[in-house]
Order: sequence, then structure tokens, then C-alpha cells
Amino acid sequence: MSTSDQQAPPRFAIPELLIGVGLLACAAAVAWQTLAIPVSPLYSKVGPRVFPYITMAGMVILSLLLIAAALRGGWQPEEEKETPTDWKSMGFVVAGLVANLTLIHPLGFTAASVIMFVLVCYGFGSRRPLRDVLLGLILALAAYFGFAKALGVNIGAGFVENQLNTVINAVIAMVRG
Repeated sequence: MSTSDQQAPPRFAIPELLIGVGLLACAAAVAWQTLAIPVSPLYSKVGPRVFPYITMAGMVILSLLLIAAALRGGWQPEEEKETPTDWKSMGFVVAGLVANLTLIHPLGFTAASVIMFVLVCYGFGSRRPLRDVLLGLILALAAYFGFAKALGVNIGAGFVENQLNTVINAVIAMVRG
């Protein structure tokens, strides 16, 4: 058997390993925060901790699969591993996430989400900001009103949400007479 017939042992994939370990750390944080949820003795079997634990279990399983894949050489094809990272695009995606974190309190969920959406779209190559703003606005409002109205969870009302709530309440009052 010649050396060209033998495959080189797979190399250890550090970036993929970091993703798996990072997901495992997130699962640990979910477990830690789930333990802090108060449980009333009125709950029989299904309480407020069930779905976070299911989520945590899924995260643990996925992280272990990712770590195993990283130890076997990673999941990226060789040609992708040789492609250089586009740091400018990565910067726009990170800027979008940081903008969302910093702007959600002063501006509200919708405005912060639209800014994040536009920056992330630009980072992924979109050069149609008007379309991105409109699509981001539609998705952010759907998410906001889904949480606020359907689930009763306040995820950060700002100027846009307050104005729309005023209009919606006025329309409801007119319809009811």
C-alpha cells in the first residue's frame, strides 16, 4: 500500500470544537437559570421548568454531536476551510447583534430589531436597505405583537409599539361603540 492510498488522520478542528463547547456552556446556563424558576406546589407534573429542561437536553445532545464531529476533523469541507473569513461582513453581523442589545431598552424591540435586521442583511450581502427595513419591520412587529398580545409577555415596548397600541386600542374602542 502506498502512502498516497493512505488517508491522513483527520486533524483536530478547533473552530468547530469552540462552537460545540460554546453550545454546551449555553446549555449549562439554561440549566442554571431553569433551576431558579420558582415552582408552585399546585403544579402536578408539567410545570414552568419542563420546556426549558427539554430545550437544555436538546442543546446538550447537539453540543456533544458537534464536539464529536470536531474531534473527528470537523464538518466543513476542505475547500471551505481554506476560504478566508470575511471580517467586514462578520463585523456587520456582530454590529447588528450589539446594536440590538444596546438599543432595545431606549428604542424598544421593534426599532432595535429592524436596525439589527438591516445590519445583518448587509453583512450577508444584501444591498437593498429599503426592502430590508420593510421586511425587518414586518417581522419585528409580528414577533412583538405575538409575544405582547398573544402571550402577554412584554419584550420591550418603545415608541413604535406604544403608537401602534394606541391606534389598535382606538380602533377597538370605535368598533365596540
